[in-house]
Amino acid sequence: MASKRNHYSGIGGQAVLEGIMMKNGEKYAVAVRKSNHKIAIEQDNYHGLLDGNVIKKIPFIRGIFNFIDSLVLGMKCLNYSASVEEGEDDGKGKSGAGEGLITALITCISFALAIGIFVVLPYYIASRLNGFVRNQSLIAIVEGVLRIIIFIIYVCSIGFMKDIRRLYRYHGAEHKCINCIERGRPLTVKNVMRSSRLHRRCGTSFIFFVLLVSIVLFFFIRVDNVAVRVVLRILLMPVVAGISYEIIRLAGRSDNILVRIISAPGMAVQRLTTKEPDEKMVEVAIAAVEAVFDWRKYLQDTFGYREEELEAATVSAKKI
Repeated sequence: MASKRNHYSGIGGQAVLEGIMMKNGEKYAVAVRKSNHKIAIEQDNYHGLLDGNVIKKIPFIRGIFNFIDSLVLGMKCLNYSASVEEGEDDGKGKSGAGEGLITALITCISFALAIGIFVVLPYYIASRLNGFVRNQSLIAIVEGVLRIIIFIIYVCSIGFMKDIRRLYRYHGAEHKCINCIERGRPLTVKNVMRSSRLHRRCGTSFIFFVLLVSIVLFFFIRVDNVAVRVVLRILLMPVVAGISYEIIRLAGRSDNILVRIISAPGMAVQRLTTKEPDEKMVEVAIAAVEAVFDWRKYLQDTFGYREEELEAATVSAKKI
């Protein structure tokens, strides 16, 4: 019954500390493995900036707001997972106004650090070549390559941390769950484990597209003043994010040869940010999916499964 190609489901997610966040439309759920081995789940709705505004439907502009929403929600879910892991939350509490303010502040600081490391630092290093290289186009290309190298070094470096290694495994579990569903397989531990840990709509691929698009846009910045060049790079980041969002949105909905080619670099980098999970991690990911997404109905509507087939598959999986 499984399809030879993926079908878009609309769900997405993020790995958190000892858990997974899954989002379907406005609904999201965070599932976290507690120290007593039980799974805590928080379900809520997240409307984001300009909820319901037509602006969020305009191509190349919607990506900017979706990116900001992803940062805010991601940080909120990370804070929740940390509180559960430390035993400070029973898995049922909702965030208060104070926590929301702290989340927003941490998000802004994180974004500022990212701009400094991945935008300003590569420019500064490349600008040191002005005394040796007179070709500004070549320096712009070097700056772009440095940006990619710094990103890969960063991803590899934090991967040596124990908590991040586990985060990468949960990241793999998140992808495997979505691939399992979109490939037309019942959502069981066995089916998830044999699914791919790579997915085109991944945030890692989005960041890589941001790096590539920034190389193209920054290439055309031709001003003499150093401060102005840096400011222009920062101001263009929303444009870069908007373009990158449309590319990854297309990649998640299409499977033609062009999409596979442009997705290949990001998929390759995902091999650094996703690792193979164990079955306990997959159980957490499945719990997060089932809290926001009716995968049985999806498989019936999209792949033509009968209800008794899904029931038999689920029962069979529980006996293993």
